[in-house]
Amino acid sequence: MARYLVTSALPYANGPLHVGHLAGAYLPADIFVRSRRLNGDDVIYICGTDEHGVPITIRAEAENVSPREIVERYHIDIKESFDNFSIVFDNFSGTARPNHAKLSQEFFLNLLKNDHIMVKEEDQFYDEQSDRFLPDRYVEGTCPKCQDDKARGDQCDKCGALLTPFELIKPRSALSGSKPIIKSAKHWYLKLQNFEKDLVTWLEAKKDWKDNVTKFMLGWIRTDGLHERAITRNINWGIPVPLDDPEADGKVLYVWFDAPIGYISSTIEWAERVGKPELWKDYWQNPETRLIHFIGKDNIPFHAVIWPSLLMGQNSNWILPYDIPANEYLNLEGEKISTSQNWAVWANEAAKDFPADTLRYAIAANAPESKDADFTWTFFQSRNNDELANIYGNLVNRTMTFVHKEGGIVPEANYTERDQKHFKALSDKLQELFSAFENYKVREACKLTMDLAREGNRYFDEMKPWELRKTDPERLKTVLNVCLNTLRILAFGSYCIIPNTSEKLWKMLGQESKLSAERVGSVVDNMLAINQKLNPSEILFRKIEDSEIQAQIDKLNKQSGRKKMEGQEKLESKPEITIEDFQKLDLRVAEVLAVDVPEKAKRLYRLKIKIGDEERQIMSSIKEYYNPDELVGKKIVIVYNLKPATLAGELSEGMLLAASTSDKSILFLVDPGDIPSGARVN
Repeated sequence: MARYLVTSALPYANGPLHVGHLAGAYLPADIFVRSRRLNGDDVIYICGTDEHGVPITIRAEAENVSPREIVERYHIDIKESFDNFSIVFDNFSGTARPNHAKLSQEFFLNLLKNDHIMVKEEDQFYDEQSDRFLPDRYVEGTCPKCQDDKARGDQCDKCGALLTPFELIKPRSALSGSKPIIKSAKHWYLKLQNFEKDLVTWLEAKKDWKDNVTKFMLGWIRTDGLHERAITRNINWGIPVPLDDPEADGKVLYVWFDAPIGYISSTIEWAERVGKPELWKDYWQNPETRLIHFIGKDNIPFHAVIWPSLLMGQNSNWILPYDIPANEYLNLEGEKISTSQNWAVWANEAAKDFPADTLRYAIAANAPESKDADFTWTFFQSRNNDELANIYGNLVNRTMTFVHKEGGIVPEANYTERDQKHFKALSDKLQELFSAFENYKVREACKLTMDLAREGNRYFDEMKPWELRKTDPERLKTVLNVCLNTLRILAFGSYCIIPNTSEKLWKMLGQESKLSAERVGSVVDNMLAINQKLNPSEILFRKIEDSEIQAQIDKLNKQSGRKKMEGQEKLESKPEITIEDFQKLDLRVAEVLAVDVPEKAKRLYRLKIKIGDEERQIMSSIKEYYNPDELVGKKIVIVYNLKPATLAGELSEGMLLAASTSDKSILFLVDPGDIPSGARVN
């Protein structure tokens, strides 16, 4: 049994959550935590709201209220979003609490005592119109790295570069928009260079981390080296600098400094709440603990360099991160999510319109794990209708309906070799699924979860229980027993992604207790009790209509002020062709007979297809988007008269048609419906 301490980046308490937030740091973490618990591991999941810093004060000033009013309002709103999406923490705290302030000040004093903090007189931007020093986020301008004109004085969100206000080109005050002047002020700095050697050694040892973390940070360190970074700032909302120094008056600790300490203070709060005040030490000061930080890519420098430095500079033996599975960004309908422009799907609003599990599944199925992904409402509808309803829900409904007609109990069984082969396939798939969970691959986990349901549907179709009812009632009992135990395995395997649905299915199978920790390898062996009475079944997933999806798209355009009129935007086009050019194309409907992956072409599928009575082979780079089981039996459209070519040493006799988003994150095959194979497409 392994011990895990899992955290998600503390969300700023200055606004509501949207689906992009959930996809990056929270849903993947919740899925991971659930999977480890089902595997019998010791896990606590810690989070809270980040309640200090300039984003809070900017919103407070805009609304003419106190910063505390802002953080209290959004702490409640953010927690409600997590509840609505069934994202469950062991403790959800906030950084504007006394125990957090005390711990953060202790961290500061330990660093100072250990000579990791220095004092510098620094030039600082000052807004004469507002009569105040400008913290870094109150300074805006053009990024010197990528030339984006919306960079802030601490970071460029577009390229991820960490900045100082003076690096910005054409700096301006975020308060008045005026050009600030320069004044001198005293500040305390963290000497990051003290930790550079140890950080490089530590990062180089992380061979199994994502490249977007280790390569990015090692390249960053080796290119510019580490330098001192201001640890205090002039602002009236935050944790006071704990020094008896007149020049420390009116200064607070930087939010980047105190925010990650919130992971510890929240854990301490959890230990006190469960009545074991010292229990937090078993996680934070135990070298056997695996500390996992789920974050978005904008938080990589803070968690992979600055936060470990703070821990290394203390007097106690704090554990360092075991892994930092940072995710990329989730875009929306082909564009970057923008809270300022209201181009977002807000979590609490989405949860009012659709079930949490459908939203969880669609977000997880397109998680931005290795590159930016794109959430679209049509993708959401497709995942619900084509997978959750047609595959998962169909298996549950047909099985439960049939069994209830046969008495509504788990029948006795005499398993054949075919039945054992089926259970072996489920067991292998379940092992793959939990390996995906363990390696933070939630997109793959969604596919594997649906593969469990596909395997169940395949067995049901092959066994033809509707015929066995007449021809072999004894065999029917075993087949239904196998189908019910398939549902039991499916409920277990899908719990991490769609927990509410899994619990419903679990209860439908007559189980009184909740899904609990169970070693994955033993799940297939723990069969349902013979004569177990089943509970009434229910439809788990309803179909989502086109009108509902259009309503969401219209809502998005309206709230962002981007209502588009027909003909308003012109798409980029390739050179015009004549009707004679088009008539040269011979498009035909084909049926996929078989799919495999050639040894020399790991990213390609080799498809055996049938066009009328003719069989051909085509090579296609759709492996990233479809499982073989999804393609076999599917009708597609191909360019029939395309000149044969050799791809990766394999003959390709045609090309299939598909549509994709601009960033290639989503791809749909052109579907001819029930048109027969061989038919011409005009």
